[in-house]
Amino acid sequence: MAPDAHKGDTMARRGTTHTPPSPGSSSFRRCDFPGCEAAGEFRAPRDRSRLRDYYHFCLEHVRAYNQAWDFYKGMTPEEIEVHLKEDSGWQRPTWPLGRLGMQGKFDPSQLKDPLGLFADAKPTPRKSATKAPAELRAALDVLGLGWPLEEDALRERWKELAKRYHPDTNGGDKSAEERLKDVNRAYSLLRKRLATLGAQATSVAA
Repeated sequence: MAPDAHKGDTMARRGTTHTPPSPGSSSFRRCDFPGCEAAGEFRAPRDRSRLRDYYHFCLEHVRAYNQAWDFYKGMTPEEIEVHLKEDSGWQRPTWPLGRLGMQGKFDPSQLKDPLGLFADAKPTPRKSATKAPAELRAALDVLGLGWPLEEDALRERWKELAKRYHPDTNGGDKSAEERLKDVNRAYSLLRKRLATLGAQATSVAA
């Protein structure tokens, strides 16, 4: 979802009465969609390289823009990884501690799968995660990994899943896009924990 673009939908769902500024008023700004004469009250970033440079759309057109928004479109898995490392926002999990916004293990059968992404999927053999820290278990389940975990194994598994769910290979399918977001969050959390453990081990050895 494009940042700020959700505001229109939230307003509509709440049924809030709102009167947009009229043409000629000092606060009126026309919608940036070509040919639209409505007020452009809702912001949406122009592209991923200019997230603070906005279009201004009316409610109808910000919804359409929001549906078409795909941050990772055109990026390779390697470029996505670089972005994850550089963007501190990805370093903070957005799900409740110890979970990835889900209960229990990830089950592909629970997802809508119009493109048959899981048709040939086989359970990934993994080590027992019973000794994994509680806050990492959901992330391990998302990636199909066990504990203890090596950094190389984590990165290889992430690359495999990033290619599988990349929007450019799934025709913009939303279920694949959401799955990729979960994979990226899990990867970021585990990579950060491994880095912390590595630093602690180095400190002890010294």
